[in-house]
Amino acid sequence: MEYTYYLANASLTLRIVEHLLACPHLPLEFMTVIHQIDGWVIRVKLEAIAEAVREDLRAYLNELGVAYDPGMRVRTALWALEIGQAPVDVMRHYQVAIVSHGKPDREDIEAFRRQFVLGLGYCPETLA
Repeated sequence: MEYTYYLANASLTLRIVEHLLACPHLPLEFMTVIHQIDGWVIRVKLEAIAEAVREDLRAYLNELGVAYDPGMRVRTALWALEIGQAPVDVMRHYQVAIVSHGKPDREDIEAFRRQFVLGLGYCPETLA
């Protein structure tokens, strides 16, 4: 079972990370976070779960973002990560900003946000 969602900003992305970390009953395989100029793409992959749990998670994700069907470049990058390619190699090959892959990690997202803002000199809306 997997979910791919588009989110408007980093705060919403962090809320999902916190939710997943607070739910140890979810059999999470991995979470991938990608930053795009206009927002964030997350992919959450779970092992088989009960329908009620699946619907609860889907409802939570729908509150914060919208289900997303990524374009070919992002889709292929997500697949490459899933089969074990190194995130740096995937970023270089597909020109995609992979912020995090694996266990949900709030610090990866915060560090990316700080570094991006430092480089720009201001905070764009997507990093708020």
